Amino acid sequence: MDFGYALSGLLIGSIVGMTGVGGGSLMTPLLVIVFGIPPAIAVGTDLLYAAITKAGGAWVHGASGHVDWKVARLLASGSIPAAVLSIFVLKHLSVDRHALASVVSTTLGIALMLTSVSLVFRGGIGRFVRIAEDRTGIATVILGTVLGFLVTFSSVGAGALGTVALFYLYPRLSATGVVGTDIAHAVPLTAIAGLGYAAMGEVDFHLLGSLLLGSLPGIYIGSHIGSRIPERMLRGALASMLILIGGKLVF
Repeated sequence: MDFGYALSGLLIGSIVGMTGVGGGSLMTPLLVIVFGIPPAIAVGTDLLYAAITKAGGAWVHGASGHVDWKVARLLASGSIPAAVLSIFVLKHLSVDRHALASVVSTTLGIALMLTSVSLVFRGGIGRFVRIAEDRTGIATVILGTVLGFLVTFSSVGAGALGTVALFYLYPRLSATGVVGTDIAHAVPLTAIAGLGYAAMGEVDFHLLGSLLLGSLPGIYIGSHIGSRIPERMLRGALASMLILIGGKLVF
């Protein structure tokens, strides 16, 4: 099993390195469907997994000047309170474990399908998104709030949905700037949400270590392979996987 977890980390890390998205979108359902990990534990473990792996990426992007810290702060001003409130709701929700697992699974499935749509129709959606300059800050805080709830309940959204939305909100920001800013914002969000799950006993630290053992070299390998594969092909393949997995969890 340890080898399987490390191999999964290697696979997902490579995909994230190639596409920039897919950490929570793929890792959590893989843990639930393939390894039979309870959804709540899969989400909690994946959140801390994402925080640790993205911390390194945030450091590199920040050192290279690829992080817009003002935008990251706007996102965090919405996402962090939303994450804290979500953890409070989860902790004090008067339902049994089975019901909680069902809520998390359904939320995860819906998030996956939304992510797949955003990846496929990124260009088309962008033509209809026009936000006035003075409202961009408010829209960014709202985006952060939505991501805070979504990521805490399902571990999905910080990468795929966050990156896509930032492309629309800040068209003048370079692609590397969008990716770096989104990664930097995801670190405190996933860390706080993951620690909340850990406080509820919903993190498997042995599993976390095994995943990180494979994901760290996977991200390095994927970043080199990604530069040689057409983005449209990767985005289409990833979207197909997300909608299939999401449909399975919801229905």
